[in-house]
Amino acid sequence: MSAEYYIWQYQINMASVSKFLFFILLLLPLGDLWSQGSERLKKEQKELENQISTTKSLLEKSKKNTKLSLEEVQLIERQVEYRERLLRNINNQIRSSELKVEQKQGRIEKLKAEIEQLKKQYRELLIYAYKHRSKYGDLMFIFSSRSVEEAIKRKLYLEKLAEIQKKQLRLIKQNMKLLEDEIVELDAQKKEQVVLASQKKEERAEIIEAKKEKEEIYNRYKAKEDDLLAELEKQKARKAKLKREIQAAIQREIAAEQARLEKERLEAERRAKERRENENTPESSGKETVDFAATRENKLVGKNFAANKGKLPWPVEKGTITQNYGKNAHPTLPNVYTQNNGVDISTPKNANVRAVFKGEVTSVINIPGAGKVVIIKHGDFRSVYSNLQDVYVTKGTKVDTKTPIGSLLPNQSGNVSVAHFEIHQVKGTSVNQLNPNLWISQ
Repeated sequence: MSAEYYIWQYQINMASVSKFLFFILLLLPLGDLWSQGSERLKKEQKELENQISTTKSLLEKSKKNTKLSLEEVQLIERQVEYRERLLRNINNQIRSSELKVEQKQGRIEKLKAEIEQLKKQYRELLIYAYKHRSKYGDLMFIFSSRSVEEAIKRKLYLEKLAEIQKKQLRLIKQNMKLLEDEIVELDAQKKEQVVLASQKKEERAEIIEAKKEKEEIYNRYKAKEDDLLAELEKQKARKAKLKREIQAAIQREIAAEQARLEKERLEAERRAKERRENENTPESSGKETVDFAATRENKLVGKNFAANKGKLPWPVEKGTITQNYGKNAHPTLPNVYTQNNGVDISTPKNANVRAVFKGEVTSVINIPGAGKVVIIKHGDFRSVYSNLQDVYVTKGTKVDTKTPIGSLLPNQSGNVSVAHFEIHQVKGTSVNQLNPNLWISQ
């Protein structure tokens, strides 16, 4: 076979390699997507494990007291919910890992086939080179040409053949390296599957135990149904009083702000009148009005607060939400619901409460049976922190994000505390209650 044949074979081979590389490039974005999805699932897994660890710690503290509390029931419910979400997360990771394994196995098979083809062609090139290894053979091949143009062409063919040998060897080495990398990644994926399968088994066992514990507590509460209903009525009364006090405090703030603006308007009108009299300028027939909108700084704070919806830090450093905003089913009484004006977060006993955003303390009120309440103004928004035992700020204090503002009262069992957190928006003289679940980071 001639050098022309091997050059032709090389061109065909390069076309095949190009197609294969194009196929690999097509798979790369898919691999990136799987990688991004995998990273997202792992991040979610880490967050759920942190939440499970927090609720587990709070449950252990709650169980130290023989007195049963509703917070304990709610913590167990959260524990079950987080574990079930974690189990779904692990299932998704296992499926994602299986897809990656399938993809890598397909790429490995294609790489192996391509390497075999490259090796076969390289062997043929070596055999041809060996048979025509004589320097005189190459010269005779050139000198036997029928014209100068053909001799030049044959010389280029021979040079090309030598170049092909080197490139073919490089190509084989590159494909071998790709194959090794793919095999290493495949082994890593298979090991990850084993770990995930073990975690899945453990989570299933934990869920069964938590549900069993939840059922035992339910049975203990059934014997106290009358006491629970009586306690529920007391809680409703305390919540209603808390709501009235918070609304009244915010309305007082609105009235004080309006009074301040009216005073500034009248003072501005008085100064304008004096200025006209001094300048001997006749008063206009119409009454001059001065608009006093919110200060630029106040507007900016409110704008920034709204821009951070869904990204605000929690009002406590560690904790788990045991009651969401709005309608909540009672943890033990069937067909009984409670209405929550904010969110309740179970947290370690006497934990500090912190501001979720920079602002100014506008009210500090004491509500018998509900502890102390701090209201912080953020432009047109108000964040409200209830069930405080001690308060570290006073009216007019400027606070930054995460500034400690007070410590919480312990719950009835005395082992954990519950922070009650609300967000309101002031529009003119009306106050709208907002869902804090949508504002704090999840």
